[in-house]
Amino acid sequence: MLDSAKIHEEEAEKANEEGYSKHKPAEPFYSVEEAEKTFGFFQSEEKDKWISLSENIKYRFKYNGHIIGATFIELEIFGKTFVFSGDIGREHDLLLFPPEKPEWADYLFMESTYGNKLHPQESVSDTLVELINKTIHNRGNLIIPSFAVERLQTLMFLLWKLYNENRIPNIPIFIDSPMGNNVLSVFQNFSDWHKLPMKDFNAMNNRMHIITSYKETWETIDNPQPKIVIAGSGMVTGGRVLTYLKQLIDKTNTTVLLVGFQAEGTRGRQLLEGAYELKFFGKYYPIKAEIHQIESLSAHADQKGLLDWTSNIKNIPEETFLIHGEPTVQDAFRVKLRDTYGWKVTIPKLYEVKEILI
Repeated sequence: MLDSAKIHEEEAEKANEEGYSKHKPAEPFYSVEEAEKTFGFFQSEEKDKWISLSENIKYRFKYNGHIIGATFIELEIFGKTFVFSGDIGREHDLLLFPPEKPEWADYLFMESTYGNKLHPQESVSDTLVELINKTIHNRGNLIIPSFAVERLQTLMFLLWKLYNENRIPNIPIFIDSPMGNNVLSVFQNFSDWHKLPMKDFNAMNNRMHIITSYKETWETIDNPQPKIVIAGSGMVTGGRVLTYLKQLIDKTNTTVLLVGFQAEGTRGRQLLEGAYELKFFGKYYPIKAEIHQIESLSAHADQKGLLDWTSNIKNIPEETFLIHGEPTVQDAFRVKLRDTYGWKVTIPKLYEVKEILI
């Protein structure tokens, strides 16, 4: 939340300086100060522990393996179990343990981000090696927009491992994500939530250049060396990556590598679909950089993984609701669940109210 607020403040300040916003003045959606005021409303709870809200209502969090700290929620109300999947992780994640699975659900609320796809069987390491060698040959920049939580740490681990295996040379690697830096401390403080040994974690961090100020961002851009820059945000919707793209996306020796899901309407999706120009900071910038994508790094389970996550449910849920995913994907997964299990599956509409008798 602090990272998001800081980005809002920075972009509002930039919009006012350069005059590209229709708002006079442009203001952040919320400020760092406002974000800080919400902290007192949060409290932490242990996973796997039932927490009672009243005599007939209790809940617990279960490990879900999507990102560090991710859980699904089991909510028991008057003897009925409501399961909210949240984002479901993958069985063989590089950093995280496999997601736990629910065993009973009277009502199931479930994501479907990749409900119509299987993750491709591609070699992420080979792709990275190829693009890094090309970047060095062209004396260019490899820019990787990345989600700050888990994806950034996974990329750091992969690059550190490739360097240790002598598969890539000693190319500078810059990490420019204030939130990503904070998440590194989460990995350090909660080592039982991931499977990366702390010895490797520390060695990985020491191999990277962790950027801590906007001044360093510009120093990195002005650095003429071939380099790798991993910067937020993952769908190119905001964050530090826009500063790099503003300066470098019109150069033929720049490569942009997209490493996550790109939602409709995002700049990342526009890049994937072959846009010839991109608008940010109120201006259009021609795209001369090469655009590449790695799909198999997604932290979301694919269709097979989603079905596997439901495979331990012993009963037939009274109803399953798909509440996250693009419409065509939701419908495809609705049919898959129905055909696989014979379950009643519903895709709720916005503002729709469902009454459940208990």
